Amino acid sequence: MEAINYSSLRNNLKGYMDKVTDDFETIVVTRKNEKNVVMISAEEYNNLMENMHLLGNEANREHLMESKKQLEEGLCASHSLVELD
Repeated sequence: MEAINYSSLRNNLKGYMDKVTDDFETIVVTRKNEKNVVMISAEEYNNLMENMHLLGNEANREHLMESKKQLEEGLCASHSLVELD
């Protein structure tokens, strides 16, 4: 995570945006009165939202944790998929 001030962001916007999208760097833009802003890529944002959705519902979370436990214990099966024309 990198912290920069607003002026630096404004003067180097493309470079910081490239860093965020290409290197998955999180940028904290510091502002007066501690009204800071965090800049992340859309891909990272979408991933965070999906995780919040999946884990935000207790029934979903319990199902996922049970599935994870079964996988870790080797209680899973592998199947070949057949392509249909």
